[in-house]
Amino acid sequence: MQINSISGLMTNLTLRPPLGNSGRQIQVRANFFPITSLPQSNIHHYDIQIIPDVPPAKNRRIYQLWLENNKIKLEAVPIFDGRHNMFSIRDLPLQDDPYSLDYFDTEDPLAKRKNPKTFVMTIKKIGEIKMNNLGLFLDGRISEAPLDAMMALVCDSSQSIANGAQLWQGFHQSIRPSRGQMLINLDVSATAFYQPGPILEIMAKILGKNSPNDLRQGITDKDRIKLEKALKGIKVVVTHRGQIRRKYRISKITNTPAHRTMFPLGEAANMQEESVSNYFKNKYNLNLYFPQLPCLVVGDVSKNIYLPLEVCDIVKGQRHLRKLNERQTAEMIKFTCQPPHVRSNKISAGITILQQRDNEYLKEFNVQIGHEMAIVNARVLPAPTISYHPASKEPLITPREGAWNLRDKMVAQGITMRSWSVVAFGSEQDYPVGAIQKFITLLVQTCEECGVFIQNRQPPISYAQPHGNIEKTLIDAYMVAGNSFNERPQLIVCILPNTGVPLYAEIKRVSDTVIGIATQCIQAKHMFAAKRQYCANVCLKMNVKLGGMNSYLSNTQLPFVSSSPTIVFGADVTHPAPGSASNQSIAALVGSMDAQCSRYAASIRVQTGRQEVISDLNSMIIELLKTFYQTCGAKPERIVFYRDGVSEQQFNDVLAFEVDAIRRACQNLEQNYRPTITFIVVQKRHHARFFPIRKEDSDRSGNVLPGTVIEAGVTHPSAFNVEFDFYLCSHPGLQGTSKPTHYHVLRDENNFSSDSLQELTYRMCYLYCRATRSVSVCPPAYYAHLVAARARFHATDKEIDELQQQINNSGGLIQGSVGGMIGVPPQDILFQSPNPVTQMRGRGFTKRASTIFDRGLVYGVVKPELTK
Repeated sequence: MQINSISGLMTNLTLRPPLGNSGRQIQVRANFFPITSLPQSNIHHYDIQIIPDVPPAKNRRIYQLWLENNKIKLEAVPIFDGRHNMFSIRDLPLQDDPYSLDYFDTEDPLAKRKNPKTFVMTIKKIGEIKMNNLGLFLDGRISEAPLDAMMALVCDSSQSIANGAQLWQGFHQSIRPSRGQMLINLDVSATAFYQPGPILEIMAKILGKNSPNDLRQGITDKDRIKLEKALKGIKVVVTHRGQIRRKYRISKITNTPAHRTMFPLGEAANMQEESVSNYFKNKYNLNLYFPQLPCLVVGDVSKNIYLPLEVCDIVKGQRHLRKLNERQTAEMIKFTCQPPHVRSNKISAGITILQQRDNEYLKEFNVQIGHEMAIVNARVLPAPTISYHPASKEPLITPREGAWNLRDKMVAQGITMRSWSVVAFGSEQDYPVGAIQKFITLLVQTCEECGVFIQNRQPPISYAQPHGNIEKTLIDAYMVAGNSFNERPQLIVCILPNTGVPLYAEIKRVSDTVIGIATQCIQAKHMFAAKRQYCANVCLKMNVKLGGMNSYLSNTQLPFVSSSPTIVFGADVTHPAPGSASNQSIAALVGSMDAQCSRYAASIRVQTGRQEVISDLNSMIIELLKTFYQTCGAKPERIVFYRDGVSEQQFNDVLAFEVDAIRRACQNLEQNYRPTITFIVVQKRHHARFFPIRKEDSDRSGNVLPGTVIEAGVTHPSAFNVEFDFYLCSHPGLQGTSKPTHYHVLRDENNFSSDSLQELTYRMCYLYCRATRSVSVCPPAYYAHLVAARARFHATDKEIDELQQQINNSGGLIQGSVGGMIGVPPQDILFQSPNPVTQMRGRGFTKRASTIFDRGLVYGVVKPELTK
């Protein structure tokens, strides 16, 4: 039995209220399989140290070598997690001295002709694990999870995709506790690997060539840099030495081709320089077919080991740790996207494979696993009624299966756009003026039908090169729009040739942090084949970016938020992608600014890389509380905080630090200010899936219906209700199998009932401004994720340190509303009378319409000379 992961860390968190009753009761199947038999006797736990340190895969091979030499003496079949933990059902007769093991690389046929590598393995007993504690925990008689007992229990196809990667499909397994039993959580999973084989073929794919023959003329320095970034660190094996298949790791790629790459050869007295191509011809009688291509520099760079590309193959089984590009991601989604019934059948087949593979270990530990998925109780919450402008033909709509359309509806608050311009990134030959004007006409008509008014129907149109000076282009478009309409520009519409990230990222960087204007990007293919539905979607985005409100829920549907001043926060931390030059993480916080949870302001910080706790949360909370008070004229009496991206192992750290940071922020503003706090962790990175049993409980895609909530059967087992968690599938299934969101309530001073918190969370999922569908994650957490991702466009690699300095110097100005510019200057006192501005009495409590903008993604510092 291979030990893969440990789930189910339990902490002394908020009490679970009684289970909810709202909605229609149903049953669903869950991809959890019961462990029907557990070890009755104690399990012996040992610590293994292997020197020198190697990856877990090699650790397991070294351990297996030790086990084969000692299996008869041990009279047991212990299991090893590949790192440091070994478990046995019996006490093992081990020697006190370390074991010395001679290890040969099994993948090298000539390995045993060479000297073996010696490893030293030390085994020490840590103690005995009392399995009866696990039984008490599962029965709910103790509240603290016996992690040692759970750790002791835990323990196929492929397809090539773009740019030299390959997808392998297999199974993810982990163990989780539930009431009265342990469960195996099993799910199909896919991971990207580097495609094995000749490196020349992989290079051709990375560079978008048909075959290696297209590389005969050599490559540009730009291509070389691209290849080096993609291949650095990958293992290759040489093919020019017969059975000697030595492996190396790529360090870099030479600047010169093989016939001009020189290295010193011979003794010191007679040393001379030789080219790589001549060396291989003289040494191995090998005439290179691609002497004009560069060489690989492998191993230690100072040793000058050069290998021609054509004698190297990529070693099989290397995980693709770098971030997949857009095309690879699309192909991975297509590969892993499986309808619910297909996924369910694969999971059921997978449990049989698991039992057959690990049969020896299961017998040794007296573990038996059920063959059928668990059936758990669930409820389907009713959908809310969404409100649009009263003048609409259909001002109220109750969505079916989580979706609706804009037909006969006008946005709740439409903006008036007076000054704007259009930039086409390409030539007039690519995008004829007539085609752009035709699209603009349809867009304007659609906007007006939706209640968004555009006074100037013929904005100035300009052209620019996609690889040109984007900052100058957008500033020019800004100035042209301002001069044309004698008013500060509100929007620049950008027509893009493709979906490539660099151009989009640079447009957002300039518009957000240099100019301070909203931009709306449109793909050229959609412009040429524009339809009203597409234009309506663009209209929704434009309206909220400029301060409008598309739809809302009535006070009676959000009673907790509207009955008393309440701020709903969302927070997330994004970390640098594997292989990124940046080592900084970005923390984002958004907060609602009205009684409808429709408008949000945002704050960002750069912090130490890979740190999940938000280190400067105190000042971020202060900024948004100030903005809330300036906007609404009231102090929030209640706080609901949705925290994205926290694993169960981090619950205690995040709870202790971040709830304390919220408390300190409130006290820094006013000593006796103590709003009640509910702190909820939002998890999407899990492998729980639910499948409808009856057809009437599924949507048209075969998934569970939006609003399906599961709070028992696969959640925390304690009879003391020590942990309040639930799964919620809030979105309609578009393709594949719907993934529910797992909500953990770590602190609840607002005394939510199960129904009230689940209904609040579910109903807010209908308030995501960019779509006429409910979304899978509560919007505050969703927006925080988008803000943090957007900040990556503003600060990549070298710019990240500059952004940190800019934040430090700005006193809180590097923040913004999700959808429009806003900078909140530092203030010594928060709770003073709002500035005298025109106020508008809104539903629930007062809001100041001119201060805050709606949801989109803009934040930055406006240059004064561009805003006069």
